[in-house]
Amino acid sequence: MNFGFSEEQELLRAELRKFLDQHAPLEAVRKQVLLPDGFDRALYAQMSELGWVGLAVAEEYGGAGLGTVDLVVVLEETGRSLFPSPFVASQLAIAAIQRFGSAEQCARWLPGLASGERLGALALLESSDRMGPAGIELVAQRSGGSLVLSGEKHFALDAAAADLCVVAFREGPRDDDLRLALLERSDPGVSARRTQCIDATERPGVLALDRARVAPERVLAKAAGAAALAWLQDAGAVAVTAESLGAADAALALTVGHAKQRVQFGEPIGRFQGVKHPLAEMYLDIESCRSLLYYAAWALDEGEAAAPLAVSRAKAYASEFVPKLGIDVIQLHGAIGYTAEYDAQLYLKRAKWMRPAFGDAAWHYERVAGLLGGA
Repeated sequence: MNFGFSEEQELLRAELRKFLDQHAPLEAVRKQVLLPDGFDRALYAQMSELGWVGLAVAEEYGGAGLGTVDLVVVLEETGRSLFPSPFVASQLAIAAIQRFGSAEQCARWLPGLASGERLGALALLESSDRMGPAGIELVAQRSGGSLVLSGEKHFALDAAAADLCVVAFREGPRDDDLRLALLERSDPGVSARRTQCIDATERPGVLALDRARVAPERVLAKAAGAAALAWLQDAGAVAVTAESLGAADAALALTVGHAKQRVQFGEPIGRFQGVKHPLAEMYLDIESCRSLLYYAAWALDEGEAAAPLAVSRAKAYASEFVPKLGIDVIQLHGAIGYTAEYDAQLYLKRAKWMRPAFGDAAWHYERVAGLLGGA
């Protein structure tokens, strides 16, 4: 059996790499994060026109009908460039609607997201930042034929720029009472604000709801209970891990280049064991995580029973090694690594952001232990 990428997937990777090298080198990324939205809307529109935003959307809703493994190819490359865009946020909203929405809901909401005309976001967490059902404390109140939501959702990527948010809430105290609703930014009682982040290329936000009304057709038909929440958190963990793996690859390449050029004691520093060994360890960590990630993406796509275990293994590994890699990259660059003008520090900031996103290493290791204990 061939476990490698197909010719089409490798072509997708090459085309995306060419596009990002041209439009989003790091010097351009530094300028894009200073734009009002924190990203370049025109560049995102170009990505949409090339079909990358709708990659995982079913063909009947205007997409290419591909899957999570294909998205991983894209996410590795956007991570390699530290590309600031609402791509991940929109993909998670797309995944939620496509998996848990009715045919009518998919037909109404997916085409606009696939074309890039509308931006999506996924709002799961609240101020407690707790993963799982216990972290969902937003409770709907009934009013006539609608549900009414009042509260805040935190740490929602690109919520401030999104046109449409998928919001997790509950109708009662049990895990089976968890639901997902679709809210538009233009709806009465819905507002969002961007929050500060150590990584300027990421844009978490707070979604504020003040008696926002949710009509029955806005509640995703197939989303009920903790299983839906867990699947979305796994999809987010895979996306973050894929981008982080691309960033780690780029950070290693940057450091190898520096080690070849920086001369000390009459020799390039890359010849010293104190430099070669950390670089070799970075490479081994990247390749080990890559194998875990690719399997997790495939398992999630195929609905394998082992998918939650595979996702947690990949995210736990990434949450441990990527921050360590970021610190080592700074160390191997010496004093210049700490300067804002040099690119090494950008990768450390991405590593600090990704560590807790969709569960840190401790949370996922505990989940792995629980899953294996119940096997």
